[in-house]
Amino acid sequence: MASSPSSNKGITLAQALDRTGAVDAAAMVRAEARQGNLTKPPGALGRLEHLSIKLAGIFGTERPAIGEKAVIIAAGDHGVVAQGVTAYPQEVTAQMVLNFLSGGAAISVMCRRLGIRQVIVDAGVVSDIKAQPPGAGTGGAILPANPDLRTLKIGRGTGDISQGPAMSREQAVQCLEAGINLAVEVIESGVDLLATGDMGIGNTTASSAITAAVTGLDTHETTGEGTGRNPEELRHKAEVVRTALDVNSPDPSDGIDLLSKVGGFEIGVLAGVIVGAAMMRRPVIVDGFISSAAALVASAVCPASRDFMLGSHVSAERGHRAALAALELEPLFDLGMRLGEGTGAVLAMPIIEAAAATLSEMATFAEAGVSDREPEDPSASSGQAGA
Repeated sequence: MASSPSSNKGITLAQALDRTGAVDAAAMVRAEARQGNLTKPPGALGRLEHLSIKLAGIFGTERPAIGEKAVIIAAGDHGVVAQGVTAYPQEVTAQMVLNFLSGGAAISVMCRRLGIRQVIVDAGVVSDIKAQPPGAGTGGAILPANPDLRTLKIGRGTGDISQGPAMSREQAVQCLEAGINLAVEVIESGVDLLATGDMGIGNTTASSAITAAVTGLDTHETTGEGTGRNPEELRHKAEVVRTALDVNSPDPSDGIDLLSKVGGFEIGVLAGVIVGAAMMRRPVIVDGFISSAAALVASAVCPASRDFMLGSHVSAERGHRAALAALELEPLFDLGMRLGEGTGAVLAMPIIEAAAATLSEMATFAEAGVSDREPEDPSASSGQAGA
């Protein structure tokens, strides 16, 4: 079993890969046995039982406990917006980051209601993020710092992937290592359950390219509406994705190459967060299409990280089901959402908490003094019992 590092300073990608172990198979066996003795009919909690057993393997105990929860929302800009693939101007990325910080976004509302910490990351927004107090507006006093904001700034937006690579290979590694160290920092602060979220105008285009490269599907099958595209605009967007793949020829088996050729700074940071969570033996919830693209990168970089991922929902964004299938992740629900930000992932948190709690806190038949099922009569099952 991999041990957790004692410090969150300067963990390299190579060190993270070396420290990431497999889930605890013995703990899963014990959890399955415990499930069979809890005060309920076998299988009565359905998929919650399978989820709880997976959590036991991740935490390394048949009685997993989840304390604090957090969503890491990474933001970055994409040079491919120059090709007319989105309905919104690039400055919306920075404006939405300010909306997160002031508590006005959907993810902020959900986190407030559900008691979830949000960590917002400037992974590569073109402009500088200057956080303001809630309600201050554009003329409000500028705060020197915000405890919810991490400024990593791998670059000021990626390159146009239809013309060349999104970033250098060195920047791709920098993204991954920044995400790894951020995950370690958040987990060492007491967080047991992480979720991934994103913000970036143009990032569904990059995610479509990553998904098409990994799955081998045609770009028309992995490219969706994003911020809202009509049929003609959607065809254009899919062709831009095809051009990006033709120009860059990303290697889907090399996660760093995949990220550097057609990814995004926020996608890379989220991939690093997933690897960091796996290294720290904590579950990480994959949100929608962009988070799933990050998970595909993480899986290529660190195959062991896949067993620490949990699916949340099915995005209405075309290509998300294909990404989930490639990751072998079964979503918990389908509400027709395609917002991103981590909204689906944080909605899944209470379900995942419930799965862990029922395994850990329910009484067994013996503990509760409740009679278990009568043992089956072998002769009855063979049809030899008297009428």
